[in-house]
Formats: sequence, structure tokens, C-alpha cells
Amino acid sequence: MEIGMVGLGKMGAGISRRLREAGHRVVGFDADAGCLQQFTDDGFDTVRSVRELAGRLERPTVIWLMVPAGPAVDETIGRLLGHLDPPATLIDGGNSDYRDTIQRHQDLEIRGIGFADVGTSGGIRGESAGYCLTVGGDPETVEPLVPVFEALAPEPGRGWGHVGPPGSGHFVKMIHNGIEYGMMQAMAEGFAILEQKDDFRLDLARIASIWNEGSVIRSWLLELATSIFGTNASLEGLRWAVDDSGEGRWAVREAIDLDVAAPVITQALLARIQSRAPEAFSYRFLSALRHEFGGHTVDIGED
Repeated sequence: MEIGMVGLGKMGAGISRRLREAGHRVVGFDADAGCLQQFTDDGFDTVRSVRELAGRLERPTVIWLMVPAGPAVDETIGRLLGHLDPPATLIDGGNSDYRDTIQRHQDLEIRGIGFADVGTSGGIRGESAGYCLTVGGDPETVEPLVPVFEALAPEPGRGWGHVGPPGSGHFVKMIHNGIEYGMMQAMAEGFAILEQKDDFRLDLARIASIWNEGSVIRSWLLELATSIFGTNASLEGLRWAVDDSGEGRWAVREAIDLDVAAPVITQALLARIQSRAPEAFSYRFLSALRHEFGGHTVDIGED
């Protein structure tokens, strides 16, 4: 199958290389000249515009979008629509808000353009280990794309699935990322406790490695922790502010809308937000209140 790829960052390039290894032809475009040149240097066909991309591909046209969620997706789709004729299918493999995905499907359906939303997990190691894919879309849209998903999955028939109608692929990925927030936060807190136990002089890399063999919490995250502590045990030089991509926020929003208690995911998100303001006004205010009503000692110093 021939596939157009828009967005040639680490994930987009990794997906493209895995597809090529499976025998699919990939034609790539990226607005970043550096990414585009690297893709060309890797031996891929490239184009200089989405117009050229749409004209280069054989029909039925299949184009995979790997661009940041939000306006960039709509802008890319808008540019493509002027050059696409049915039969054509667009795949959004990024972390889009599922509500936006549903609207995009409806808008494209009117034009006779198929749309599949694919929650893509696996990070930069997905190229070698395979990607986990949760696919949303109409059956008639998804079915012709099965060879693509099979090529990207860890093994044929494993690690991917058509989970439901349009929007469901991104919805499931949103909840996946919310769970990921909670797991990462619990791991961070646990290792912080271990690190503070000075009298035991614990080797965090070794502990992570031990836990990852047979324990209940064995995981890829522990594998990554082993690597991290093995190269930088004190985490020296790393910034303390932790970003969030938006999916954790959407998962918490959805929990509230559905009246489902999700305290772990919520607290994990709040911890990330808190990390960006280590000397936040709210915490100084709490200290001041404790001093006023209880006489608790509080350091009053200069900012």
C-alpha cells in the first residue's frame, strides 16, 4: 500500500520506517525543512507541499497525519481538502481531543473522505518494538487499512484493534494516557521515598532492575527507570517542571462529565501542574495560615 505521511518528527519518522520495512511505500511531507531533509536522506520519497503530496499518491489515497493536536490538525486537513478527491482516507495518529475527532469525521464524511482516528502508543521505541494502536472509525474505512495497522503492531493480530466508531480510538488513548499519569506519579513518589532513606544507601537502578523481574509492578516504565538511574542516579541537571500534553486534563474532564471518581489520575495531573511552581503563592499562603492559627514555625525570608 502507498501512504502519505504528514509530520516527520520522531514518531512520524518511526512509523514510516516500520511501514517501509513491511513493504509499504511512504511519501513524506513536513513543514520543518530539517525533518524533511532527514527523511529524504533516509531514502524516502518526499514532497514540498501537501498539494504535491496529494498529487503524488496513487488512489485510493491514504494519508497519515502525525501533527500536534488542535489547530494544526484542522489546518493540515484544510490544506489537503483542496487537493483530495474520493476515494481517500485521512488517518489522525496524534493525540487529538476525541470530540474534535468526531466533528472532523462528520465534516469529512460530507465530502466523501474517510477518516480514522488512531491512538498511537509506543514512543520512540515503537519503531523497533511495534506500536500499540486503538483505532476508531467506520468499519468500511478501517477494513482497507488493516495491512497498515498489522505492519505497525508488535505482532500481527496483537497490540492493535478497531475499538469502536469515530472518536473512540482517541478516547481510549486519552484514558490510556490518564492511567499512564497515575502510574508514573506513583513510581516517582516511591523512588523519592527510597532516595531519601540515606542510612540504607539504596541503589535505585538495581532496585528498579530487581522489581522488573517477576514483581507485580514490572513494566516498561521500570525498564526506563533502570536506565535513568543507571546513568544519572541523582537526576542532576534535570528540570523539575513536568509538562503535560493535554490528554491527562481531558481524561479528568471526562471523569467529571461522566460522574466517575478518578482521584489518582486527577492528583497526578495536579502534581505536574504543581511542579511548575515550586514556590507557588498558594503554598506560602498555607504556611502563613498555619503560623497564624497554630503558631507553627515558618521561614519568613526574602523572595
